[in-house]
Amino acid sequence: MIKAVGRPTQWPQWQRWICSSCRRLRAPHDHRQQRRSLATSRWSSSSSLPFDEPIIPASHAPHFRREDAALRSIFDQPSFWKEFSQLSSGINVGLFRNAYLKKPQGFLTFAEVSLRKARVIVDRVLAASSVDEYRAIVRDLDRLSDVLCRVLDMADFVRMTHPNHEVQRMASAAWEMVYQYMNELNTMTGLHDQLSTAMANPDVTSAWSEEEKAVAEVLHLDFMKSAVNLPKRYRDRFVELSSEISAVGSAFVQEAQPEQPTLAIPSSEMHGMDPLQARALTRNGKVHLYTMSGEAVLALRTVHEPGTRKVIYYASRTASSRSVKLLEHLMRLRSELATLSGFESYGHLALRDRMMARSPEAVDKFLRALADNNQPRARREMVELLMEKQKDFPHATRLDPWDKDYYQDQLRRALRQPTRDRHGDNLSPYFSLGVVMQGLSRLFSALYGIRLVPQKPLRGETWDPDVRRLDVWSDTDGHVAVLYCDLFYRPDKSPNPAHYTVRCSREIFPAEMAEAWEQSQQDPDVAAFATPEYAATDGMNFSRAPGGSIKQLPTIALVCDFPRPSADQPALLSFFQVETLFHEMGHAIHSVLARTSFQTVSGTRCATDLAELPSTLMEYFAADAAVLNQFARHHETHEPLPYRMVAQKVRQARRFEALDTENQIILAMLDQALHSPLAAQPEFDSTHIFHELQRTFGAGPADPPGTRWQGFFGHLSGYGSTYYSYLFDRVLAQRVWDVVFKSGEGEAALLRENGEHLKESLLKWGGARDPWKCLAEVLREDKLADGGEKAMELVGSWGSVKRAD
Repeated sequence: MIKAVGRPTQWPQWQRWICSSCRRLRAPHDHRQQRRSLATSRWSSSSSLPFDEPIIPASHAPHFRREDAALRSIFDQPSFWKEFSQLSSGINVGLFRNAYLKKPQGFLTFAEVSLRKARVIVDRVLAASSVDEYRAIVRDLDRLSDVLCRVLDMADFVRMTHPNHEVQRMASAAWEMVYQYMNELNTMTGLHDQLSTAMANPDVTSAWSEEEKAVAEVLHLDFMKSAVNLPKRYRDRFVELSSEISAVGSAFVQEAQPEQPTLAIPSSEMHGMDPLQARALTRNGKVHLYTMSGEAVLALRTVHEPGTRKVIYYASRTASSRSVKLLEHLMRLRSELATLSGFESYGHLALRDRMMARSPEAVDKFLRALADNNQPRARREMVELLMEKQKDFPHATRLDPWDKDYYQDQLRRALRQPTRDRHGDNLSPYFSLGVVMQGLSRLFSALYGIRLVPQKPLRGETWDPDVRRLDVWSDTDGHVAVLYCDLFYRPDKSPNPAHYTVRCSREIFPAEMAEAWEQSQQDPDVAAFATPEYAATDGMNFSRAPGGSIKQLPTIALVCDFPRPSADQPALLSFFQVETLFHEMGHAIHSVLARTSFQTVSGTRCATDLAELPSTLMEYFAADAAVLNQFARHHETHEPLPYRMVAQKVRQARRFEALDTENQIILAMLDQALHSPLAAQPEFDSTHIFHELQRTFGAGPADPPGTRWQGFFGHLSGYGSTYYSYLFDRVLAQRVWDVVFKSGEGEAALLRENGEHLKESLLKWGGARDPWKCLAEVLREDKLADGGEKAMELVGSWGSVKRAD
């Protein structure tokens, strides 16, 4: 099955982050020299640096210090960025330096040219008959996927992010054109049959590398999951079901509504809520709340009257009957699809491919072990909450569901006392965006020998003047990736932070370059390229290894919604936003370091339940004293950040982490249960299943009868039996932090040997190696090497509650 790659990693709304394919006409041979000349002229001495001399290890060369200073300046000083990025009158290189994307209609040309390339590859695979031709099948199918994904992933990003509606429209048209062809391929039995023939021939497989074998297994499983091996009438039904599942899933997410959309509560019953906010919502003596609004959430935390909180709680936990019907219909459709494909349940189908768990039974082992580990802490937190309630109601013997948020907020207030620092407890002045980007570059340099280097964008290269281009440079491998940072607020921009792999890493083989060069000379729609390398990479960046091999560079886009800087003040980030940026850069660094020869297994195209490990791990670095000491400085006084302010923030955030974890365990169990054989039973009732899970596994109070919150759980559509991945990677991230980085003891978070161990054992592999073997090596835990239910249970037993000290 040929699939698009590089989808943004987006995580649930309850999480603190919302975190889960380029061309150029000419080779920019002079760009690096141009950057060096600019750096030399502007920052030739420390006295001319735009900021005080940064704190950098003495081993770094002067040019690194200039790049480091520029990195801060392009984000923190609008005037500096304007001068630095001033476009020359040179040729339009196209969006992302893609030679086809110089105008909106170029997307259609790009799609048409790519489809012609794809059909040539398909014909070659179908015609394969000799051993040598079968040995090339994996390489050809990977290239086929790459050709299609170059269009799909770029178009998908552009249609969601580009501010120009005409460009969005053309990108969408290109996406639809290529996606339709990809669906045709997924029902083409010939590709599956040829791959199966190749995999069954020892003379073929003995010549494959380990990476090629891994790609073959991934592609074969993809074909199996698309029912391509079934008779035609079953394949047709599979396509019908897939289309209906997509439509119902979209409706479930987009049309989710509460049974009671609004509330009108007498203002006399809203004491405790912010008076200014309450006044703004008051009409005719009543406070009017939208049930699913931030104001309703705030009211549950702050309103003193239990009866009022109860009313709000019931309304906010009761989805409409239509929402629940859509959810249950979606589950039944998925169950039918799984049965059609020969699986016991949709969970078995979903977990078969690209998942470490491999089966619902293994997920159940993990979640139950994690619940056992977490429950004692959750019970202690419940006792604390009950004791807090007893201060108001001395004879209370239980905590009601609408009490939990309120008394958690009461106990957290004790941690919000201002410190005695001259700057109070405000962390933002120490975290200008430029300073944080400096910190990330310094951290990556310390751990992996790579750094972020500002690069002047060329005409037509970016989609907005505020987009910064950073080149990622390695001490040993040179230019290894391109990173586009779209980090500032725009009115038409999604507020959700995201990482996009616009183009994956992949080796370009000599025969491919020759073929692309010939096509560029013969096809009038193909842009003119200076060299075969640029013809094969659509004009985008590539790297040449010392041995001569050519790889297309990973091209990554980071999108956030941070405040815009002004002439007087840089963009100042909250600590939550710093964690968010570290998280997203964790995805980026995975894409950078896993520069595999095949795009099917490059970067974040690893096991789905491993993909969030590098990004979640980065949050530990964001709160580490030694790491923060490398960069966090007050934007006006340049004083270092007092770490006790961060420690206080962390303790406050993790005050009831066990109860938060318990809630996520129950949601992950709900996801498993709804995608189990239960969905095929006539008496299938998602509300009963959810409430029963709460009663069985919750230390906290279960939802009362009459509520049906699962109708709001939109991630049931997107995750489909894989929601446990968030918890799984939380546990693994903590374990890696404790084992590899010694829980941040001393300078452990900055030691190159620790970074190299993580890179060599896990990050560099992408999806080209068994993830359990990667984990066993990185954690030095041989019991993990074979995976399976016992390994999942062992991971669950480690627990996920972070240390708060």
